Amino acid sequence: MKVGNRILELRIINGLTQEQLAEKLGVSRQSVSKWEMEQSLPEIDKVIMMSQLFSVSTDDILLEKNESNNLRSQELHLGSVYLIVRDFEKSVAFYERLLSMQVSTRNCGNKFAEFYFDNKCIALMNEENLLGHHYTDGDYKFVLNFWVEDLRKEYGRLKELEIGTMTEIEKVHEGYYYFHIYDPDNNVCEITGGYSEE
Repeated sequence: MKVGNRILELRIINGLTQEQLAEKLGVSRQSVSKWEMEQSLPEIDKVIMMSQLFSVSTDDILLEKNESNNLRSQELHLGSVYLIVRDFEKSVAFYERLLSMQVSTRNCGNKFAEFYFDNKCIALMNEENLLGHHYTDGDYKFVLNFWVEDLRKEYGRLKELEIGTMTEIEKVHEGYYYFHIYDPDNNVCEITGGYSEE
């Protein structure tokens, strides 16, 4: 993993926007953006500040890790997130609009559809075509957590789309705000991210 990708990953894990990280480091948001896009490297004092802020070593930020060693030490890996859906076509349309992308792959007609983004996969499984599987034994409840740079802007975008019931933006604690939007099967999508109270 390159330095820029590592900074991006650590920033998101710690729930910071580019603007918030820039403020903590005393740099511009454009500087953080350039680091993450591998257009420039942070100065060593900024690397030290990030290591303290994110509670990692400077090596964790600067040095590439041997990913094959990491895989051997961890036996269980996240593959796809499966959502069992009752109305397949309605759910595909909902997630296409929520994610602002077309379905990535659609297999076996209307058996399942996959969305690939951020090196992750959400697979919608059509309940009607799961004969022989035991997925339908559950209560259909999943929470998908998405993170955005500008929570207010995303709230406005989804409100305008009118694709599902939404809650208001709520504050958990300083720096952590969220809202929920419900898909056609009442699964919860929690949207969190950068937010400033006006």
